[in-house]
Amino acid sequence: MSTVFHAGTPIKIAILAMGGQGGGVLADWIVDMAEQAHWWAQTTSVPGVAQRTGATIYYLELLPESAVQAAGSPPTLAMMATPGDVDLVIAAELMEGGRAIYRGLVTPERTVLISSSHRSYAIGEKSARGDGIADPNKVIEAGKETAKRFLCFDLQALADQAGSVISASLFGAIAGSGALPFTREDYEATIRRAGVGVNASLKAFAAGLEAAAQAPQAPARIDTRRPVPTVPATAAHPKVRQLLEDIKQNFPAQAQPMLVAGLRRALEFQDLRYGKEYLEHMRDLCKLDAQFGGAAKSWELTSAAARYVAVAMAYDDVIRVADLKTRGSRFERVRQEVGARDDQLVYTTEYMNPQVAEICGTLPAFLGRRIENSKGLSHFIGRFCRKGRFLQSGTLSGFLMLYALSGMRRLRRSTLRHQIEAASLNHWLKLISDTAHHDYDLAVEVVNCRRLVKGYSDTHARGTSKYQRLTLAASHLLGQPDAAARLAKLRTAALADDDQGSHLDQLLGSLS
Repeated sequence: MSTVFHAGTPIKIAILAMGGQGGGVLADWIVDMAEQAHWWAQTTSVPGVAQRTGATIYYLELLPESAVQAAGSPPTLAMMATPGDVDLVIAAELMEGGRAIYRGLVTPERTVLISSSHRSYAIGEKSARGDGIADPNKVIEAGKETAKRFLCFDLQALADQAGSVISASLFGAIAGSGALPFTREDYEATIRRAGVGVNASLKAFAAGLEAAAQAPQAPARIDTRRPVPTVPATAAHPKVRQLLEDIKQNFPAQAQPMLVAGLRRALEFQDLRYGKEYLEHMRDLCKLDAQFGGAAKSWELTSAAARYVAVAMAYDDVIRVADLKTRGSRFERVRQEVGARDDQLVYTTEYMNPQVAEICGTLPAFLGRRIENSKGLSHFIGRFCRKGRFLQSGTLSGFLMLYALSGMRRLRRSTLRHQIEAASLNHWLKLISDTAHHDYDLAVEVVNCRRLVKGYSDTHARGTSKYQRLTLAASHLLGQPDAAARLAKLRTAALADDDQGSHLDQLLGSLS
């Protein structure tokens, strides 16, 4: 037991939780448990401006009745946590634990820090042009240095396994840590008094308690490596099986996992013929790789191209967005995220704001170009694109509209967007080939530059603009010493730069 109780002084607790994680429920449980044990208890909350730009902080102070009687007057309890003066910090997500450390709420002399190790990614992490995911191990290391005791494990997974919510497993982790002077029976009685989801909450509570009781003195580092795609032994469809065997027999082993992932994406995006086109592109690149010493470099060119050729071919157009929004797996995922019961209906409201370029991109090429080249027609259509539209994909009319749009995939090859993307792909492949004849390492970096092109609408336009500037820079760098390293530096700057690419432009200016 490592209770933080000191006679005559309140126990000070800070809970950091995002919307929907039950931080208020957890705070109410602690207050109820304390009051049932004849303690004085007070809780206040300071909400953030949004779910991930500032999660809610719940602050609690607990004081036993005996201390109040000894003082001879009712206590005056604080309304908000003070840096350096908190006994117990509970974070419902790892980066919220990091935020508590940053705010100075965690100190090595007194604070027990309990945090779930799972991540709920912030908007900035999701919208980053490159890999914007913050390093969780920085929080782990900071917690080890700043907390008196640091407990960190996946409390969300424990709650999910019990069919409950994370507030219940957090409550169990508090009990298992011994940070508060209450018995297990006190905790369980509190859950029963709440009367909502009692059995599932008790199960999650027990899992959290056991995990905390068995937790090591210091949490281990989190493995952030991404799993390598597996190469399946076979495929259900005989024609897909032939393509799989083609990969196994005619491509290097180092590139096969990513080739399988790329083939799967091409098939999902369009059809079997499209998958064959993907492998033909990769066959040409693999031959190029072998010609210029790829075997001695672990087939870097083929492995990198296996990913980005698939991304380039399976671009994000309106048809694909509609397809993703009408999949049964997506509806099921939404139901799981909101915790819907089998007898409940869930309606998802989609925000749609297509622009003129996206509308023209779904039209036959000749018609789309005519509209784009006509100021009058573009202006007329643009008048209807100024405001976004809200669509409920769970209703029959909303679903059928999106489903009909996703069905246009059979016509995709004739659309303007497909012709634009196909021309861009062919230009890129030619640039890779031309570069590999002179500088293998630079050719690999030219492949990796395709990482900038993603999304649709403004996101796609900004990424494409930076990608085009980098490919032009690759042409200027050809034949220069350390050309590959210099292009990699430019690519890193482009991924981290602002929307306009001002820093990238400065670096590109230094090349001339």
